[in-house]
Amino acid sequence: MRTRTKIGLAVLIVILLLGALAWWLTRGDRAELPLDQVTGTDPVIAQPDAQTFPTVGVAKPIGWDGNAAPTPAPGLVVNRFAEGLDHPRILYTLPNGDVLVAQANRPENDPAAEESPGLIERVTGWVQGLLFRRAGAAVPSPNSLVLLRDADANGMAEERHLLRDDLNSPGGMVWRDGHLYVANTDAVLRYDYQLGQDVVTGEPVKLMSLPGGGNHWMRNIVLNDDGTRLYVTVGSASNIGEKGMEIEEGRAAIHELNLQNGQTRIYAAGLRNANGLDWNPWSGELWTTVNERDMLGSDLVPDYLTNVPVGANYGWPWVYWDEVIDERVKAPMPQYLTEYTRTPEYALGPHVAALGLAFTQEGARMGPRFSHGAFIARHGSWNRKPLVGYDVVYVAFDDRGNPVGKPQPVLQPFLADQDTTRGRPTWVTWDRTGGLLVSDDTANIIWRVIAPNAPPAPAAQRLRNASLPPVRELTGDPRRAFENPPADIQPTM
Repeated sequence: MRTRTKIGLAVLIVILLLGALAWWLTRGDRAELPLDQVTGTDPVIAQPDAQTFPTVGVAKPIGWDGNAAPTPAPGLVVNRFAEGLDHPRILYTLPNGDVLVAQANRPENDPAAEESPGLIERVTGWVQGLLFRRAGAAVPSPNSLVLLRDADANGMAEERHLLRDDLNSPGGMVWRDGHLYVANTDAVLRYDYQLGQDVVTGEPVKLMSLPGGGNHWMRNIVLNDDGTRLYVTVGSASNIGEKGMEIEEGRAAIHELNLQNGQTRIYAAGLRNANGLDWNPWSGELWTTVNERDMLGSDLVPDYLTNVPVGANYGWPWVYWDEVIDERVKAPMPQYLTEYTRTPEYALGPHVAALGLAFTQEGARMGPRFSHGAFIARHGSWNRKPLVGYDVVYVAFDDRGNPVGKPQPVLQPFLADQDTTRGRPTWVTWDRTGGLLVSDDTANIIWRVIAPNAPPAPAAQRLRNASLPPVRELTGDPRRAFENPPADIQPTM
């Protein structure tokens, strides 16, 4: 074959590949349901539309020009708490008011990211890699912890200190009694650290190994009230177990680590990618945000906010939203799974990528509209058209500690249009002044939102319930025994 012919064929192949890629990027299933119908306590669960090639929508980060900022809800103001960071993800405020920032991205050498065996999966992974780079999600991981200090409480950090830069895609952090706990992607570590120090020295103590990397590499942690148990999120390594369930061992779960004896257990399972963790201040329950599965259409499956009782299972990968079986999953489903799979409490919308979670706490200054609920950063996902998320929302809770209504905007829009975004909100926490801090991991900014004239919120009043009386005989439908409890066991404040 002549050289000119070979060159012509090569050019033709490149053109065809580029054309196929352009077709892929512009095609896809568009959402038919408005977001309002697929959020809240009773969302519409659409019919699945299984896709061989995914619907793709990725917004390219363009940053914030000059002093530009997202728009806060009426009555709130926003300012830059800190900027010039390096892919800030999880935030944690220490008891003295210093703010820790985990600067991290996907680990470079990821043992759980081996290629799938099928041609379609390999091509899909290759294109997704291109899209992640477009979305600003393919930068090298800084692997560091940074301390931000607002010593004069003016809502802007005037001090910045590098605490540690030898971590492995760090995520959640928590401090208690002279110890700083950090969740790397593959382990939970403990450092000696006193409040006010500007550096973390010494070798860490490894408390627990974790399955590292994978499609969902970020780990989060939270302590219980008395500091004896640590709860750790570990996301799945795949969408629906398509790489085999062997690599999902210990994943799609929340782990519990007993700090007194070192024992661990799976606390809850079937959570494809749990992220935010916080304690409901009214009920005392552990709550989380979860990213659900992809490639079932733009109207499925809602990411969600839910409580997590011990032993709970939310169905991944076989089941979603209580009892809907995902027919794509090839692995055998455990017996009776649909009999005990829990329904999530609250839908946040399909493909919004819900991450950071923070309940209203004592001292928060967000005004009466945002005084009794949860704040959630919706990072924005790629498997939907039109794009949704890219905002911070508030979910109100009732007097019994349950979510109600629809998500209310707190900070938006981060999206400039359907092709570009100025940033991507990732995490939320409270600063020492009662302002809500929001990390923006592509614009490298920490935003602060506050109602400047609002008084600090009072401490939440924990609900106290009397025990249900023993039932010695069941007559008729046993569920009726719980529908109208006697007046003397109604919850009290």
